[in-house]
Amino acid sequence: MNYRHAYHAGNFADVQKHAILALVIEQLKRKDGAFRYVDTHAGIGAYDLSSVQAEKTGEWRDGIGRVLAEPDPPTELEPYLRAVEAVNPGGGVLHYPGSPAVAAALARPVDRLALCELHPEDAAALRRRFAADARVGVHHMDGYTALKAMLPVPERRGLVLIDPPFEVKDEFAQMRKGLAQALKRWPTGLYGLWYPIKAREPVARFHADLAMLGLSKALVAEVMIHRDDAPDRLNGAGLVLVNPPWKLDEALGVLLPWLARVLAPGEGSHRLDWLVPEQS
Repeated sequence: MNYRHAYHAGNFADVQKHAILALVIEQLKRKDGAFRYVDTHAGIGAYDLSSVQAEKTGEWRDGIGRVLAEPDPPTELEPYLRAVEAVNPGGGVLHYPGSPAVAAALARPVDRLALCELHPEDAAALRRRFAADARVGVHHMDGYTALKAMLPVPERRGLVLIDPPFEVKDEFAQMRKGLAQALKRWPTGLYGLWYPIKAREPVARFHADLAMLGLSKALVAEVMIHRDDAPDRLNGAGLVLVNPPWKLDEALGVLLPWLARVLAPGEGSHRLDWLVPEQS
């Protein structure tokens, strides 16, 4: 499938991904030491929801549009809403923050961001967006190459988001290979692997392949807006979180059911499971 960011900015899958990302970053900030954020497929950083691409699909209306219409969101959503507000200083939702903008909005002055994007025009747009932010480095390079070039990070702690556009058929295999190589270089790193859900079988195979890597702990967090029995449509989205922060599962236990209810009233569902439980 083709999952170019600009066409789907602010849709249910973006909300799921970025709400979880914001929670993880808030967890990392609980310790004083700096952390490094590495984004392997950064896109352009933030998106104009009035653009031709966004208007062509209008998916944001059933994503961030529904979330902002809710009068009483849970506390667990607060970091994400701050990131949305940061790119809409005048109020409303004219723009939507991609993962780089979410991370930049929440990161502290001591933290550092490494944003990787292979598409030359997108990389140039990303560089312009963050030109004045000394915390951010933009790298025109392949995201999987970045896993070998940038790990381990200089800081003791950090988060690597592997978020490809799924434009190639073997993306799941590439993600598994990339994670395996990354873990050899930085086994204690925190990794988030995002994926779209059309049919369940490829996802189940991906999870099984990851579980064979000898992970110390890994958590699966999914939001579904349809049943996964129609492989010709996008039915849901998931994140595998490797080495997740302490008690993140408790926060997701509140956040994911709320997102499923709001994003797909009457039809939504969620999954929160330990793919690899932490060893006692």
